[in-house]
Amino acid sequence: MPRYLALLVTASLAAASAASLGAAVQLASPFGDHMVLQQGRPLPIWGTAAAGEKVTVTIGHQIEQTAADASGHWRVTLAPLGVSTAPRTLTVAGSATPQPLVVTDVLVGEVWLAGGQSNMERQLGPREGQKPIVNWEAEVASANHPLIRQLYVTQTRANTPQSSVVATWSVCSPETVANFTAVGYFFAKNLQAARGVPIGLIHSSWGGTPAEAWTGREGLAAFPEFKDSLAALQDQIADPAGADRVYHEKLAAWFLANDPGSTTAAPWSAPALDTAGWETMNLPTLWESAGHPGYDGVAWFRRSFDLPADWAGQDLELRLAAVDDGDTTWVNGVLVGATDQWDQPRIYRIPASALKPAGNVIAVRVLDTGGGGGIWNDKLPLELVAPARPGTALSLKGPWLCKFSRSLVGAPYVPISPALGAGLSTGLFNGMIAPLIPYAIRGVVFYQGEANADRARQYRTLFPALIADWRHRWGEGDFPFLFVQIAPFKEQPPEIREAQLIAWQHTANTAMAVTIDVGDADDIHPTNKGPVGARLALAARALAYAERLEYSGPVYDKAEFFGPRAVLHFTHLGGGLVAPGGKLAGFTIAGADGVFQPATAEIVGDTVVVTAHGVAQPKAVRYGWANVASGNLFNRAGLPASPFRTDVD
Repeated sequence: MPRYLALLVTASLAAASAASLGAAVQLASPFGDHMVLQQGRPLPIWGTAAAGEKVTVTIGHQIEQTAADASGHWRVTLAPLGVSTAPRTLTVAGSATPQPLVVTDVLVGEVWLAGGQSNMERQLGPREGQKPIVNWEAEVASANHPLIRQLYVTQTRANTPQSSVVATWSVCSPETVANFTAVGYFFAKNLQAARGVPIGLIHSSWGGTPAEAWTGREGLAAFPEFKDSLAALQDQIADPAGADRVYHEKLAAWFLANDPGSTTAAPWSAPALDTAGWETMNLPTLWESAGHPGYDGVAWFRRSFDLPADWAGQDLELRLAAVDDGDTTWVNGVLVGATDQWDQPRIYRIPASALKPAGNVIAVRVLDTGGGGGIWNDKLPLELVAPARPGTALSLKGPWLCKFSRSLVGAPYVPISPALGAGLSTGLFNGMIAPLIPYAIRGVVFYQGEANADRARQYRTLFPALIADWRHRWGEGDFPFLFVQIAPFKEQPPEIREAQLIAWQHTANTAMAVTIDVGDADDIHPTNKGPVGARLALAARALAYAERLEYSGPVYDKAEFFGPRAVLHFTHLGGGLVAPGGKLAGFTIAGADGVFQPATAEIVGDTVVVTAHGVAQPKAVRYGWANVASGNLFNRAGLPASPFRTDVD
């Protein structure tokens, strides 16, 4: 679910950061009670203080000193520390600060950054509008893992790289773990069991966001297609009002071109409208909880009401709960309000001149770009009130007419607000990654790509650019970058999985966890997160810690064609190829005509031989090549093969 934060939040954080430069000595955002420091690596420790103030950092027998520069920033580097499961204390003292900062319950172990969009954001515990995580209650009840800690990074976007962000460390326990990232928790649980050391997760994710939002400006320099969005950021900084006007002009043009309900000839905001065929939905609710899982796009809602006799001639207030993500609202064809933020209450004034005694019509156009969608939040009022008559209200909870008008699948890209859009280029890197650098980490686990599925070819190079950008900025070399391949889902095309496979094969020290066997055809948020975290942990053990184990399922290497047979070769055999269930499935084959037919596939030694009746001279083979990818090719290590095609273009 995209989380649109008002500029006030970013401005407040920036103001707080600026104020700190002239205040007492402070530590940067990643440092706090219960933190985990990376073992075996030099440890940058940094923060702010009064210009010129001497700063002393102490942990154990180590003491490092420095002075804040003219802008009030300071930094020291501690020598590498060994693993410590016993709590330690980090002290930061300033020469002009009366009381030192004391950070308690500090462990030393392995630190991993867990990033991405909603499938990483999804917490272990319940979430409105989404199915529960498999076995979550038992996991919560047994989550006594004091050596696992999570730093939750508050969702924050910014137009320029920030030096601070609100972030808090939590110790894993039955009382806290429901709010841990589910994939990150299962990764940490498996890794901690295998390595026996403290694990720190830095959780920085935001649902519905594309890769370019997580990439710094320099990382996007090679992509001319992001020139306009980067320019929009500069315009927002220089002229916020002008940038907002341009954005809304572009958004209005997008609706006009793509949404049937927004046509000027017969708009669905009109008071008189034939609503035959519209469905009924009880509001408030997220539409993904009301029979439309996975739908991102535009929907319209309508509700009629009669005016109480003693309200005649008065202005009214429409209180529209909250809308995920944005709404435009009319009453009797008169525009009364519009809001872009998903979590903001809507309170719109309706002028008396727009009302009539009976048959008034409220029309709401909702645009959702990811996650729940709809008019939601039963904790907020959904009603009409007459401010001149306090204590009276006309409830609007209950049945509304509803029609879904335009899915975002295959639609042109929706304009993003440079002030509010979480998906705008560099915005989340600036707000949620830059403040973490250069905190010492072992590597990254990442679950993202759904928001780039309609630009899969671009993702082949964009995702590696993100990885390269992060590695360059951290300055720790090519640290392990482990990511999850997008799970089977009816609206996620096979090309995005192929793009991830290509990115893996062309980017050093990376690994990809395949999820072909744990997806959900009808839900973009599959609930079986345990195997996902476990597979990431296997990859970490192999790449980061050089354990001799198989961490990937079979990976297509090459094809040979002999008459009617296609012989496929694989790497990552993991002890040999197997087909759970007894017979291979998921393969198709085509001849020179390019028409793919269901195929018969058989494991022969370390190869798969594919044939099909009527295809005498095969030219290409595909496996799991569908939105809802399916197949049962595994290795003996129990790991599934990635979908692939031999005719990759």
